[in-house]
Parts: sequence; structure tokens; C-alpha cells
Amino acid sequence: MHYDYAIVGAGFAGSVLAERLATQSGKTVLLIDKRPHIGGNAYDCLNEDGILIHQYGPHIFHTNSPDIFTYLSQFTEWRPYEHRVLASVDGQLLPIPINLDTVNKLYGYNFTSEELADYFKSVGESVDDIRTSEDVVVSQVGRDLYEKFFRGYTRKQWGVDPSELDKMVTSRIPTRTNQDDRYFTDEFQYMPLHGYTKMFEKIVAHPNIHQMLSTDFKQVKDQLSFDELIYTGPVDEYFDFCYGKLPYRSLRFDHQTLDVTDYQPVSVVNYPNDHAYTRITEYKKLTGQEHPKTSLTFEYPQDEGDPYYPVPRPENAELYRQYKQLADQQPGVHFVGRLGTYRYYNMDQVVAQALTLYKKLVGAGSLQDVIVG
Repeated sequence: MHYDYAIVGAGFAGSVLAERLATQSGKTVLLIDKRPHIGGNAYDCLNEDGILIHQYGPHIFHTNSPDIFTYLSQFTEWRPYEHRVLASVDGQLLPIPINLDTVNKLYGYNFTSEELADYFKSVGESVDDIRTSEDVVVSQVGRDLYEKFFRGYTRKQWGVDPSELDKMVTSRIPTRTNQDDRYFTDEFQYMPLHGYTKMFEKIVAHPNIHQMLSTDFKQVKDQLSFDELIYTGPVDEYFDFCYGKLPYRSLRFDHQTLDVTDYQPVSVVNYPNDHAYTRITEYKKLTGQEHPKTSLTFEYPQDEGDPYYPVPRPENAELYRQYKQLADQQPGVHFVGRLGTYRYYNMDQVVAQALTLYKKLVGAGSLQDVIVG
């Protein structure tokens, strides 16, 4: 069969583009994925005990974009959920991002918000040109809080010292002088009521969308017939690593179910300084599911394995620029998503990028023109 579009990767980018092209433009789409399921890294499923878990670690939806929220609301109901994270530091579980309670509990102080702001000024190190992840944190909260909360976690997560990483990594994490202990402050913070996979099933449920799962595109591309290609896999892999491999950080997940109803006070606890794992997730606290047992995931960052995080270092950005030049010269091929554009995007940003590409493909006006229908 001949298709208008072949889309490689059935995560957010690929599925959203498949849905728009099929439902709004009447295009035929072949949606291909190496894995045996749709949903990409956001895939969730019931484990053998009947507990809904995220197969590839916790995914928390948050956005400030009414357009993105409106678009996804066509495919799911929502459960309000504000993410809170604690960090295990010096024998205590303390709020992260660092806030007033974090500092007061850690040091036994009784600061007000104004006093904490003054304290941060007094301990913050002067950095003329903030370039690295270390620069960001030590300039804001000083060396001791950096060592206790950030340095060890970042070294585990990325495999390099924060002094070697682009500032964007720790710039994502705010520092607060109030008692706000929410991890995100976005206007829209929800979890799909019935899980991500159910939402993805609705996104791609159209007769014009044909799925080809457990399939490596490279092995079948010569047998396929299509007009245009949308590629959401690793851009360096598409070009056979001709300039060398783009570095990604991977993860190993240790899923466990315990015969207790409750394990930790919040859904995610970070371990910046102890253990080989970075964090433990308890899924019932994300999903609101009630069950006599509880399921956890321990995350172990590693270099080898599925690519999860593009490593933000200047030499990697330069290498990607070479691949992007090649990508821009490919007629009828469009690269999108975290792997396709080597960017550390949140889920809502990937959806926005996909909708923007759809708008470009069909020549639509504004983003609002392409989100509903």
C-alpha cells in the first residue's frame, strides 16, 4: 500500500502528527515503531499485580499553554496532580526545588522569606559569566547547598560534573524563598485519568493511520511506499552516524512491587548523594490508584541503552549542527522530537513542536487553527 506519510516513532511527536495529518488533512499515515507499543517513553501499563506503572520512568504532564492542554483534552480526561519531590540529604527528606522549608529544616534555622533571600545573597558566589550548571547553582544558593543537592545527583544523572554541563540543565530547577513545594508552577498540571497509553490509543485511533510496531524502519524502508517521511528517532542514526555518535544518557529501570500499601511520603524521592540510583518513584501517588500493594521504580542512569537525554555540552551541540545541516538538505524528510532535533524537551514542548510542523506542512495560519477538530 502507498502512504502519504511514513512516521518513524509513535511517541508524542509521531502520534500527534499522525493524528493531525489523518483527521484534519485526510492523509494516509504509516506509523512505525521499534518497540511493541505506542506512546514512546510515556507508555504506561498494568504490571502483573494490576498496578499502573510507567515503563520508562515517571512522566508528569505540565504546561502553561492552553492550546496544548486543549489539544490533548480531546483524547483524555484529566486527574489534577501537583508534583512534589523530596531529596534525601543528611538523613532528612527535604523539599526540592530548594525553598524556605528546605533551608530551615536542613540547618535548623528559622528564616523568614526576606531573611532567606539575604542569606542566598550572602552565600551565593559571584560568577561573571554563567555558562555551566555549576555556575547557575553556586551563584544562586552557594557552594554547600550545591554540594548537598545538585552535584552528586547531576554527576549520577549525566555522567559528568556539573562544571562540564551547559547551564540549561540546572536552570530548569528554580530556587524559592517561600514555602511553595511544588516541583512545577505551570498553570496546567494533570495526569491523564486513565493513563498515557489510553490517551495515545485515542490519538492514533483513525482508519487512515496504520501501525507497524516491533519494526526497525531501516530494515523495511526499501519495501515501503510513501511520499514524505517524518522521523522522530535519533538524527545521527538516520545518517548512519556519519559524523560520529551524538552522546545520549540512558537509564536502567528496576521495577519492584512491595506488599505494603505505602512506601514514601511523595511520588518521587531523589537520592543525590547515596546509592547508585538517582530516584525512587511510587506510582500510586502519581496516578491516584488504590491497591493493597505498591509499585516502585529505581532509576539507574547509564551510557548504554535506549537514548533518553541528549547531553547538553558545547561539543555535542556543534556535532548536532553538522547533522542538522544534513537534515535540512533532505527533500521530503522532516525531523522532529527530542531525538530528531537533539533537544531536551518536555512533553508539552514536543507536542507544540509537532503541531508547529503540521502547521508548516499544511500551510495553516496560527497554532489555534490546527489544534481542534
